[in-house]
Amino acid sequence: MDNFTEQSNAFKVYLQIEKNASPFTVQYYMDDLKNFFTFLQQENISNFQDVTYRTIRLYLTRLYERKLGRRSVSRKISSLKSFYRFLERNRQVTDNPFIHISLPKAAKPIPGFLYTEELEKLFEINDLTDPIGQRNQALIETLYATGIRVSECQRMNIEDIDFSIGTMFITGKGNKERYIPFGRFAEVALETYINNGREKLQSKSTSSTNAVFLNARGGPLTARGIRLILNKMVEKAALTVHVHPHKLRHTFATHMLNEGADLRTVQELLGHDNLSSTQIYTHVTKDRLRNVYMNSHPRAKE
Repeated sequence: MDNFTEQSNAFKVYLQIEKNASPFTVQYYMDDLKNFFTFLQQENISNFQDVTYRTIRLYLTRLYERKLGRRSVSRKISSLKSFYRFLERNRQVTDNPFIHISLPKAAKPIPGFLYTEELEKLFEINDLTDPIGQRNQALIETLYATGIRVSECQRMNIEDIDFSIGTMFITGKGNKERYIPFGRFAEVALETYINNGREKLQSKSTSSTNAVFLNARGGPLTARGIRLILNKMVEKAALTVHVHPHKLRHTFATHMLNEGADLRTVQELLGHDNLSSTQIYTHVTKDRLRNVYMNSHPRAKE
């Protein structure tokens, strides 16, 4: 297809530089483009300008014939819409045929979260006299206290924590920055770990690092390492639930909203661009629903 390599490479640079997209996001876009270009070649369409509404409808039919889920199809169409907006901006096409394509959004599943009793078991299992136990305690207290992503936690440096005012400086997706407060439990766990356990772990490495969370060899903990730590904590606590870092993020948001926090505040704390991303957390437990009903409805009780 004419101009394919040139325009796809230019779009890749645009995603990396202007949109500051993650490597995973860029790869998804590139894979979606390649899939679409293969389809165009099969249909003997050799020019971006020749893609019409009917072409796209046929492409959608092909995707559904492959038994792709609605979410996967929606993502591919979203990628191609962005690509054609890019082509429009660079005057490679005069209009975007994808603009007329709308797909019903798949229902977002309600995120899983932990109940207070389950959390308490995780908070009680670490040996706080041991450097690894101190690190693990600081890790889980931080994830629950702030709702940060595992990647944000893994990147956090010592200088990002301000104990004097109880806040963390977080660099999120797209290098977007925000400050997040943390409470007393996280403060105690972090101070204990940083002033004791972390120094002992750091002494095991020949190179220094400012990373807050270190592995047993004194190097920066990886995102995979954080997940493994949580899995071991769950096993030690004999919990039957599956706990991953994102479940702690879900739990943070759910508990905040259940206790009366407003949606905008939770959105800012989570680092969501759109309020719709935060609204999935507005589900509440049955107990909470019952309590609100019993305390609010005029004829719920005598």
